[in-house]
Amino acid sequence: MSKVQLPRHVHRVVSRGREYYYYQEGRGTPQAGERIRLPNDPQTPEFWHAVRQAQGVTGPTPTGTIGALIDAYEVAWPTLQRPLSEGTRKQYRRHLKLVRAAWGDLQADQLRPRHVDALIRKIGAEKPGTANNVLSALRAMVGWATGPVELLHHNPTQGVQAFGKGEGHVPWSSEQMEFAEANFTGMLRRFYFLSRYTGQRISDVVRLNPNDVDDGGFCLPQKKTGVKPWCPIFPELEAEMATWPRRPGPYLLQEDGKSQGKPFSTNQMWKAFDRERAKHPILAGAVPHGLRANAVISLRAAGNTALQISDMVGMSVEMIEGYCRHADRKSSGQAVLREYRERKQDETVKLLENGKRK
Repeated sequence: MSKVQLPRHVHRVVSRGREYYYYQEGRGTPQAGERIRLPNDPQTPEFWHAVRQAQGVTGPTPTGTIGALIDAYEVAWPTLQRPLSEGTRKQYRRHLKLVRAAWGDLQADQLRPRHVDALIRKIGAEKPGTANNVLSALRAMVGWATGPVELLHHNPTQGVQAFGKGEGHVPWSSEQMEFAEANFTGMLRRFYFLSRYTGQRISDVVRLNPNDVDDGGFCLPQKKTGVKPWCPIFPELEAEMATWPRRPGPYLLQEDGKSQGKPFSTNQMWKAFDRERAKHPILAGAVPHGLRANAVISLRAAGNTALQISDMVGMSVEMIEGYCRHADRKSSGQAVLREYRERKQDETVKLLENGKRK
């Protein structure tokens, strides 16, 4: 059996080639608690619910329910052939909580597409993005449960439609970017330039350090997806980085308070940006993720394909095309306008050469 990360106080015993699992608090100490035998397969709902009962959970803990299925899915994550990143695990846990709240005690084989559709529509009435994330997490779990583990024998998400994704985060305007370059100082300025010219998420920008430089670009596995893009260090960023003192560790370190000199977390960087944005009305509506869109649009305007940009930024081709759609429309329209003007000018010149004027 594949290695499974066992819950606290659960230990595995191998005897005569067979595996056995037990729950015992304080094992090996004078305060050792009762030793409780658990089911033999840690990837089943029964195993997880036995653990919860051993932990003192009161009341019935029926197996075969949606709640039990979620428990089993989370326990199985370390065994998946395509491992989930820690960021994806956090997202799935958060959104499967809504599924558990809606149907935790419902028998899994009773869940139908009409139930899922009703929940997604209800959530999506106010938060379409959250609704899509819930549906995505549920589909991932159902895909696992209907596979070789055979814990579910039908697909309750079949036919359920996600909400439209919209156009993504709004890019910063040229005025906002000019303001940032002229007025941002310290770590916020560094953050702006790293974000603007690498197109990475905050969670990755705060981790960037000199060790990530690889032959003229940054090469860092993304925290959310595990994708490892190669981001060119463009001349604008290179010139800015030349003014930074050389030292080990992340480029971004907190400048004041008890955490002075320590790296930023994603949340701390957001707060620092929020404080600065509140001071300047011109930055209204600007969000750090919008700079990711600016980076993508700039790369597209330079003639790079969506696949090339995906390699540089680590974003899906579909998302890149979504961000660039307006810019592509504008470029296409401008090209038509230039061609039209050139054609009209050529016609006017020919008329003048013939001596015929309207």
